[in-house]
Amino acid sequence: MSEEFKIEIVNPEKSFFSKDDVIETVIPAFEGEMGILKDHISIISFLKPGIITIRSKSSEEKFYVEDGIVEFKNNNLSVLTSSIYNLKELDKVMVQDLIKLAEEDASKSGISDQSKYLFDQKIEVLRNLN
Repeated sequence: MSEEFKIEIVNPEKSFFSKDDVIETVIPAFEGEMGILKDHISIISFLKPGIITIRSKSSEEKFYVEDGIVEFKNNNLSVLTSSIYNLKELDKVMVQDLIKLAEEDASKSGISDQSKYLFDQKIEVLRNLN
């Protein structure tokens, strides 16, 4: 019996990533880190800044995501996001630039507590990548 399910990650420009033989995916949901296996109950959730880890029989892929929506239904995991980076392609300069932007946004006056939390989350995740 197969343990695999399908994932598709889409951003505004294109279908960013697609794989049919996924065994497990860990996503940074607002409720906390969430592991998805085949036959998981149907869910819809929002993503917070963090790392998506996708494990298949042949490889492991990791992506930094800043926001989005995730849906799992009928053994298909869909991730819709406006900002995603493959960790293999993120260099120290890019990470430092992302941290700088998040710090500037977090220090603006008049931002909501929720926005401040999300910027702080981005900064923490990005610093851990360095």
